[in-house]
Amino acid sequence: MPESATPSGLPAGTRPALSVVDVLAVLCELFAFGTLAFWGFAAWPFPWNIVAGIVAPVVAILLWALFVSPRAVIMVHPFLRAVVELLVYVSATIAWWSVGLVWVGLIFGVIAVTVGVIAGRRRLA
Repeated sequence: MPESATPSGLPAGTRPALSVVDVLAVLCELFAFGTLAFWGFAAWPFPWNIVAGIVAPVVAILLWALFVSPRAVIMVHPFLRAVVELLVYVSATIAWWSVGLVWVGLIFGVIAVTVGVIAGRRRLA
């Protein structure tokens, strides 16, 4: 192997091309973060809605950045990574249910889990 190549066979400093699954995974994550912000601002009375609307997505983003992101701060077992990702998706689904939009939560949950399983299997392959 040449010195400038990485173990994955790509030249140093490059990454594999993004796929549709990668883009869908990012969109699901962004939708989950937006959902938690919406839930925080819409589901709580005045003084607490500002706190919940800011804290809920920030906690989800921190969990994602620490454990799930491609450049995660804390490298964990793939099972724990999937659990944290699922926790973010489940919290967004429950947020939709709590504001009375059960079908939105159900559809998002099915799409997010499906994309997460496909992306997770690709990471392990």
